[in-house]
Amino acid sequence: MDDTNHGGTKLIIMKANLNLGAVSGIKIKVHWTFLFLILWIVFSEMKRGGNTDSILFNVALVLTVFLCVVLHELGHALTAKKFGIQTQKITLLPIGGMATMEKIPESPKQELLVTLAGPLVNIVIALLLYFIIPVKELIQLNFTEAFETFSRFTLQNFLFYLFVINIALVVFNLIPAFPMDGGRLLRALLAIKINRVKATQIASTIGQFIAVLFLLIGLLYNPFLVFIALVIFLGAYGENQMAHHLELLKGHTAKESSITNITIFSPQDTISKAVKAVITSTENNFVVIENNAVKGLLFYQDILENAKKEDTLIGDVMTTSFKTVDSNDDLKKVYQQIHGQKNSFFPVLEDGKLIGAIDAINLNEFIVLQSKRLS
Repeated sequence: MDDTNHGGTKLIIMKANLNLGAVSGIKIKVHWTFLFLILWIVFSEMKRGGNTDSILFNVALVLTVFLCVVLHELGHALTAKKFGIQTQKITLLPIGGMATMEKIPESPKQELLVTLAGPLVNIVIALLLYFIIPVKELIQLNFTEAFETFSRFTLQNFLFYLFVINIALVVFNLIPAFPMDGGRLLRALLAIKINRVKATQIASTIGQFIAVLFLLIGLLYNPFLVFIALVIFLGAYGENQMAHHLELLKGHTAKESSITNITIFSPQDTISKAVKAVITSTENNFVVIENNAVKGLLFYQDILENAKKEDTLIGDVMTTSFKTVDSNDDLKKVYQQIHGQKNSFFPVLEDGKLIGAIDAINLNEFIVLQSKRLS
């Protein structure tokens, strides 16, 4: 299953633990749960009486399929890059690939191109395989001939399976349901004629309806479809929520949603002072200032890890690699930044000087208030 993740539709997963490198600045990672897929293949083959050849054949096929998934995601990512949209990483999961983009293009035509790029990669792979192996002859085999032919672990069979799987990936991903490509294609086509929020709402409703169908079929025949149904349902809901939120934030700046009454520390302050601030206030994350300049951020996790070391200087444990938000930044941009980062707490600067901070909590409160004002 392919899942391109854009900010609000991010799946909550544990950090990938194997870095395979990078392509055009995009990190390729394998999530640790991917190992379970390989173990399951080995176990299934052993259970059905398979031998070393069958195990190696199936493991190699799955790994090659996931190479195709990476190429599919790179199709999305590299096309998005043409429109100035960066992709942080591509993560391989047992259910497929997930590209983490900073945002999706709001232009329907751009979204259409970015979305189509993924399936087109699989179509190109399938076409190449079509001309390499005798696909027509293999499809026309009768039952007995097919059983005899496909029971052998040959390169031709390997490539034929790869051909069929790439076609299946295209068909599956074009189902009109978020977070799959089909849902985004439907939204992009609708957004050409109607506004993006309404287009997203229609596409999300269709996606959730399909999710319910998958759920019913899964309960009767295949438990794996239940999991896919859950992903589709939540993906459709999340995409609809994000589109609605972005519409509410349209025309507003970061300054309007900033927390201005914040506690600040200096690098020379001790952790004990931060612990006291956490206990006596509602703040968890803090900005560290020196000579009127932001030097770092002190996150709640940093405080927890060093709570026993009361005399430790904040400057020794603070995070020095961070991003800031300008007070005039569009809140839509800030929303995507907050939901696209691991740590969603940012200092807000005006003319280079700190005026406050912004995080997911107060931004969501701003969204709720905006919704009430406009209802």
